[in-house]
Amino acid sequence: MPATTDSSAAASFTNIGRSILSLRRDQVHSIEGMNMQHHDADTELESFQKRVTDRFLDLSSSSDELLTLSWVQKLLQSFLISQDEFRQILFRNKSQLHKPPMDRLIADYFERSVKALDVCNAIRDGIEQIRQWQKLIEIVLIALDNKKLIGEGHFRRAKKAMVDLAISMLDEKESGSALANRNRSFGRNNVRDNLHKSLGHFRSLSWSVSRSWSAARQLQAIGNNLSAPRSHEIMATNGLANLVFTMSFVLLFVMWALVAAIPCQDRGLQVHFSMSRQFSWAAPMLMLHERIMEESKRRDRRNASGLLREIYQIEKSTRLMNELLDSAQFPITEEKEGEVRQRVQELSMVFESIKRGLDPLEGQVREVFHKIVRSRTEGLDSLGKGNGPD
Repeated sequence: MPATTDSSAAASFTNIGRSILSLRRDQVHSIEGMNMQHHDADTELESFQKRVTDRFLDLSSSSDELLTLSWVQKLLQSFLISQDEFRQILFRNKSQLHKPPMDRLIADYFERSVKALDVCNAIRDGIEQIRQWQKLIEIVLIALDNKKLIGEGHFRRAKKAMVDLAISMLDEKESGSALANRNRSFGRNNVRDNLHKSLGHFRSLSWSVSRSWSAARQLQAIGNNLSAPRSHEIMATNGLANLVFTMSFVLLFVMWALVAAIPCQDRGLQVHFSMSRQFSWAAPMLMLHERIMEESKRRDRRNASGLLREIYQIEKSTRLMNELLDSAQFPITEEKEGEVRQRVQELSMVFESIKRGLDPLEGQVREVFHKIVRSRTEGLDSLGKGNGPD
């Protein structure tokens, strides 16, 4: 019997030992699992930073394309892709969104994004303005069609469209006085009425933001109190604070670049870009900022309605065409007609470039608007569920 007792005791100790070993293995596996999750999360966040950097490096390397319609489209596509990735990472970390300081950081981002919606609306107004210029250019091209003889009536039709185009491209503050001076120089009521009518029609189609709205103030509001997260915020959010800061800066830069490129109400580019060089995307973004600011300071661009290269080409072609039409005398000489044909060809190239790029650009601005709305709605839903009962 004692032997049986010893045997039972040994078996009991063996079972206890196995249980302890099993418990330790479970603990080790649990810790390893947590470490793997943290590693995966860190890798995901680092990968996001790298992809954002690569996109801005690509944008900054395209110096020949800078501020063209195709470049602006590439900028918006970069934003849309980054926004999607940002949204997916937030979705996978929903449990973190309602914890401080992440709840405050994400709420600040959504507040900035709401302000960006007004910028999108104003940019669509600016695109509509360019579209009106496009229609006036088309009138000139039809009037001075290379396939037919150019008569005095064709010249008058083209000149009137050129005058309308020049006036509508003036800054809003200057357009009233310029319009009055131009009308007096013509001295014809029908021209004055037509100009007022065409500009009035444009106003009725556009300007979805209020007349007191300011793009410059809106950009300042988007960038207000935007600073790199502190170390304790990064630790408390498992690195998500850097994610939100990065996307906030991408949002600010994209909205600023749109205002720089496209005609916009009360444009102003003096936004302070305070970003830490510790972020790999900061260098290419700052490079782009410097190049765009340099472009805005050029003598022939200071008073431009937008820095978009196609707008500059329209302004240049309009000025040259107006000078040529003003100097033309009938019967027109063969040499002068050749010059007109050349200017028409230049204007036609600008027209085709705008025709190809404007609709896709407007579609992208619309998509940016809807993506921001959708992301904010989903984020606020997540915050609401996090703060609500389980």
